[in-house]
Amino acid sequence: MLTTSYFLAGASGKRDFWQPVMQRLKSSNLIMHQIDYPSFAGCPAHSNVNSFTDLSDYVFNQIQRPSVIIAQSMGGLFAIRAALEKPNVQALVLVATSGGIDLTPFNIQDWREAYLNTYLDVPHWFTETDINYQDQLKNIHIPVLLIWANDDAISPLTVGQALQRYLPHAELKVITAKDHHFAFTQPRIIAKWIEEFLLKHAVISDLDK
Repeated sequence: MLTTSYFLAGASGKRDFWQPVMQRLKSSNLIMHQIDYPSFAGCPAHSNVNSFTDLSDYVFNQIQRPSVIIAQSMGGLFAIRAALEKPNVQALVLVATSGGIDLTPFNIQDWREAYLNTYLDVPHWFTETDINYQDQLKNIHIPVLLIWANDDAISPLTVGQALQRYLPHAELKVITAKDHHFAFTQPRIIAKWIEEFLLKHAVISDLDK
């Protein structure tokens, strides 16, 4: 059976973020698809996407089944929603994301001001969501791979460790990195971990090396 993998970027919506990892993933039954965010990173606007809720609906409606969702940072909020509401989502890979938990107990660098000053052409409402899935995470019974850096100020390792406790079937991999975008800068090891995870849980069957 063919499995579709959906790649979700973070708050920048950068359309090339996952390309280095996608280029290194080789499987005969894994179809890779990137979901772009309207009005982000040069993607054309969409008349029905005017808020974070609209964007969540837009992404949600594009995710078909069976599928595995691979999400960076804020994209993890869309991945968690899909896992909760779409029964045939087979697995999640969450990279340096909040996962929709309460972040107040953690020592997290406030990224919003720098983000708004850097990405001047993106909708500001992306930074305003306070969606919280913390109490629902226990209902996600599919395999979840968490990938975190050991020294990321935006999403500290303690957040990944908390998500591992909240999610019943989660495993955590830690990469040596100081930046938040390590999946883009170190794609070889990230692709290797994703391949091993999908093979372990029979999401994919054979890899073409």
